[in-house]
Amino acid sequence: MKIEGECLCGKIAYEAHIDPAKASICNCTDCQTLSGSPFRASVPARAEEFHIRRGEPKIYIKTAESGTKRAQGFCGDCGSPVYSSAAEDPALYNLRLGMVKQRAQIPAHKQIWCNSALEWAQHIGDLPGTPKG
Repeated sequence: MKIEGECLCGKIAYEAHIDPAKASICNCTDCQTLSGSPFRASVPARAEEFHIRRGEPKIYIKTAESGTKRAQGFCGDCGSPVYSSAAEDPALYNLRLGMVKQRAQIPAHKQIWCNSALEWAQHIGDLPGTPKG
């Protein structure tokens, strides 16, 4: 599936080809902190199928709990998370679904790091809601 992504301010844009069946939710505490939310949703794209069309992400290198160094790409102007990848010679880019224009068509198919999942975030379907605001 071909997807397009753009940060909140529009300075970074990309396109990629992905397998939507590989979309996932990560509940690790790093993803909670980096996303500012209870979890992070992403879909992987092979390096040769991911192309930045506008702008240049700012990179923050984070050492994961596993000891692996991960590059966190984000917009240096608006702060939108763009991707994570291996810090050196990435073969895959985990694209943040919040930037993907087709995100409504890419449901997560699995969760990882469930031991750090926030219990309340697993049961939000019954919360009252409003269409906007």
